[in-house]
Amino acid sequence: MNPLKLPTTLLHDQAEACLAQWVTQLPAALPPSVALDASGLAEFDSSALAVLLGLRRVLTHKGSALRVEGMTPRLRELASLYGVMDLLQPA
Repeated sequence: MNPLKLPTTLLHDQAEACLAQWVTQLPAALPPSVALDASGLAEFDSSALAVLLGLRRVLTHKGSALRVEGMTPRLRELASLYGVMDLLQPA
């Protein structure tokens, strides 16, 4: 499975559609972990975290894990501020 990619812009207005698109594209048989490339994300708000956590929840329910790669410093800072970094980047 190719890594999912965050769009360049992910604000409140796009969040629901972004998550819904990913969920419908997931194959029936998932690998143990699904990679998501966050390196291209440039403009975002806390909705981006909601999308990542929503995808993580769906994958966990299906027996897979989310592996977020390429988190920008701003995204890391926001995830830390909201206390969800451990959910997105487990040790």
